[in-house]
Amino acid sequence: MAEQRNITVAVTGAGGTRMARHVLAALERDDRVAHVDLLVSPNGRRLLAHEFGGTADADVTRTLLGGDSAKVSAWDADAWEAPHTSGSHPGWGMIVVPCSLGTVSRVAQGQASSVIERAADICLKERRPLVLCVRETPFNLIHLRNMTQATEAGAVVYPMIPTYYNLPGTVAEMFEEFTARLLGFVGLDQTDYYAWKTGGSTAARERSAARASGAPDG
Repeated sequence: MAEQRNITVAVTGAGGTRMARHVLAALERDDRVAHVDLLVSPNGRRLLAHEFGGTADADVTRTLLGGDSAKVSAWDADAWEAPHTSGSHPGWGMIVVPCSLGTVSRVAQGQASSVIERAADICLKERRPLVLCVRETPFNLIHLRNMTQATEAGAVVYPMIPTYYNLPGTVAEMFEEFTARLLGFVGLDQTDYYAWKTGGSTAARERSAARASGAPDG
């Protein structure tokens, strides 16, 4: 069995925190992941309260996973003593989902003024994976330049854009598809259901067959 990973997941002040739920749940049940350090910015907490209900001071692990998890440790935004703020902590890397463009800007400029930005800076200086799932549109020139600079520093900009060739029938399927692609991209393949094969993707072919047989769609 391959070495298990310690992964940092951050949720920042951009809409789409439900995607963080799907990503965190997939990591939580993946045997290849030993531990997840969960960071949520103050604005991220406000968006969790808005998108899930509740208050900004609610337990973020329970909000995202529906309960406690022995694999997930949630850290306060001012927890500078947390392990992911040090390059000596043996972490695999970091996924920021969703990632605000303000976060991209500060990461690109090396402004580690928060624990999330410090953790991202650690990834860049230690040459570890840093994946920024940007959720915004359209981009202005400043956004594009910041994303370019972050990419040049070693990050990967991975926008929260769903695919359509798999013919998603529900919003949940779009979340599932993005999560599978994202984790497959970082070497944690979830399923080949969305893999493109001759004649189209597996998902698209199966959905088309279901429609042809009159089965319910989605």
